[in-house]
Amino acid sequence: MKKSKCKVYAYCRVSTEDQDINIQKLSILEYARIHKINVSDFIMIEATDCQDEKYRSIDELMEDLNAGDTLIVSELSRLGRSVGQISCTVDDLIAKKIRFITIKEDIHINGKNNVQTIPLISCFSMLAEIERELISEHTKEGLEAERAKGKQLGMSKGSRGTSMLDGKEEFIKMELKYRVSVAAISRKLGCSQSNLINFIETRKLKEEMKKEAKTISIDKDKSYNRIHISNVDDK
Repeated sequence: MKKSKCKVYAYCRVSTEDQDINIQKLSILEYARIHKINVSDFIMIEATDCQDEKYRSIDELMEDLNAGDTLIVSELSRLGRSVGQISCTVDDLIAKKIRFITIKEDIHINGKNNVQTIPLISCFSMLAEIERELISEHTKEGLEAERAKGKQLGMSKGSRGTSMLDGKEEFIKMELKYRVSVAAISRKLGCSQSNLINFIETRKLKEEMKKEAKTISIDKDKSYNRIHISNVDDK
């Protein structure tokens, strides 16, 4: 049987309206031209224009990649919104023996653990751990502040069972906010997808995210009105 030819995928992603996805594409095309690389497929993700069910994340792209394939991105940050997500993705690429190129940082990973990749992975892992510690620290500070205000925290007895994910609500909400897939979040937290989905539903995390987003929007409007009134008074 004839061996299937390895493919080269280019991955481009923007998350705000101010970013131009074509700049990333042109950067990859120029790199491919100089190095005589034939790009098999361009994966273009514009998160601001996609519904959740149509959003194709890097995790879903990973399912299409096979050993020997190559993934090219214009810069490392295109792989995720956090160091933890980027670290997990790079680990997965190496585990699947996929070549990986980032143009801006000039990183070339040949799909194997070697003298060059091991320090890079160690660095990612260290930064991811620091990021998790900072999130945990900020969460604890927030809880202490709420307790100082006299707010009773935690669930009432008999309302719902405890979970290994208790205390990680802020981390999960941050990942969901940046459209990280349930599969990727569950890998980071070391739990099953079903447990994570049940936790999100029983803790009403998505409802909390909507309320928080609405509160931020109201605060911005109030801030604008204060500035506008101040300018009128000055006149």
